This record gives sequence, C-alpha cells and structure tokens, in this order.
Amino acid sequence: MNLTNIGTVREILSRHGFSFSKGLGQNFIINPDICPKIAENGNARKGFGILEIGTGIGVLTAELAKRADKVTAVEIDTRLLPILEETLADFDNVKIVNEDVMKCDLHRLIDEEFRGLHVAVCANLPYYITSPVIMLLLESRLPIESITVMVQKEAAQRLCARVGSRDSGAITVGVNYYGTVKKLFDVSRGSFMPAPNVDSAVMRIDLNSERRLDGKSEKFFFSVVKAGFSQRRKTLANSLSSVMGIPKEKVYTALKAIGLPEAARIEQLDMEQLIAVSAELMND
Repeated sequence: MNLTNIGTVREILSRHGFSFSKGLGQNFIINPDICPKIAENGNARKGFGILEIGTGIGVLTAELAKRADKVTAVEIDTRLLPILEETLADFDNVKIVNEDVMKCDLHRLIDEEFRGLHVAVCANLPYYITSPVIMLLLESRLPIESITVMVQKEAAQRLCARVGSRDSGAITVGVNYYGTVKKLFDVSRGSFMPAPNVDSAVMRIDLNSERRLDGKSEKFFFSVVKAGFSQRRKTLANSLSSVMGIPKEKVYTALKAIGLPEAARIEQLDMEQLIAVSAELMND
C-alpha cells in the first residue's frame, strides 16, 4: 500500500469518512522521500524503540517500524484508529496509544513499552503544538536519546539558532540546555496533503546524559530565561526587575561579575553567560 500516493490516500480517507481537522493541525506527508530520511536520521534501527507523536495515516510509522525493534505511537484522533489498523496491518511491532501526548504518562509508557531498548522520539509535529511538545519531552527528563521532529521552518530556525543571537528565544535556550540541536533538511509545503501555507524543516536534538544544574538552580535559571525573553527588547536588568522583582542594582552587579555591561539584553548572552548570571543572582 503506497501511503504517499495521493489517489491511494484519498481513497482510504474517503472509505473511512475521514476529513482533516484544522484544530489538530493535520497535514499528512505525501512526499515519498521524506519519511525514510526522518527514520534514518532519527535512530530508527535495531536495538531501539521509537516513540512517535501523531501518526497521520501511518506513513512515518511504517518507515520507523521497518527499521526499529518497536514503535509506539501516541495519537489523539480516534477517527484514525480504524485507518491505522488497515495501513499498518503488516507490522507486528507497532502499537497505537489513543491519548493526548500532553496528558500522557510518558515515563510509564516508555517503561512499559521499551524495556531493554534504547529509546528515541520521531514525529511530524502539528505547528500549533511544536514548542509545548518539545519542552514537555525535554523537561520530563525521559530516558530518551534523541528527538527528531518535523516542524514549521520558522520554528526550526529559532530552535536551531545560536544562543546569544538575535534569532534565539527562550525555547532556543531550553533546547540547547538539554541537548545539542541540528537542522537536518528542509521540506517544501507541497510535500503535504493538504498543503500548509508554510514550509517545514526536520531537526534533531541529541540529549545530554547529565544535568548542568541541580533542581533548585535549574528552576531559577529558567525563570530568569523566561522573564528575560518575555521582554527581550528591554535590558536584562529592566526585564528581570519588571517580571521577577529583582532590583536592577543586583542585576548590574551580576552582569559586571561576568564582564557584561549594564545595558546587556538577554538575547546577547550565550548559554554559559546565562548560567553564570543566574548563579550570581541566586547566590547573592
């Protein structure tokens, strides 16, 4: 069954009475070159279990299942379940979990489904939920080695930006704090059905095995990052004073301690400088 053939896809969807949901951001991949590349770059191989988030009609799921020992996919849309029973019938190493990934106990799921296997995440993420899903996966400290996702091209540019550059944001810092991120390749809007109004890109995050900061320091660090980027055009002193109530003089002292000017903005600080300022503020 060619799940990237438009005629085949339309026939399957029509037979099951399926219509695309804008609310769920559904755009199914119809470019036959894309899913094999995602699978190859996403650790879909022997010895690995793959957690997929969102299945569509199973195009990526099938490519993952051909390569990995097991694929467990979390899919929120109940209407897709009978379609997936048909399109993935040839694979005995695939399990579909009909849940909302944002509410799912992922630690339990991974423990039950992938015991004895290395674990990686692969997904074609709906644009509207890209940042929440990525941060959920990172902040949950799941036993996963990599996250390979297709996202809106603009989002990929921000996620893969250098911390300390104008393109960076709070999520850029988050992704780079938890791992190493790399943009793999672009995907044109014509690769989907229905075609979205923007292009996409595939990126991969390889996760760090050790924590940079302890729990209390880490929580304070991210409070500083979120506060700073919530008013990114202001100086760091002004934004932290406004959002967190930290006296400006205290921020000036922290900046001076690491060799930065009082007028520094958060987007000008690299990762080590952000961590250092946070430590100065917390320890003062």
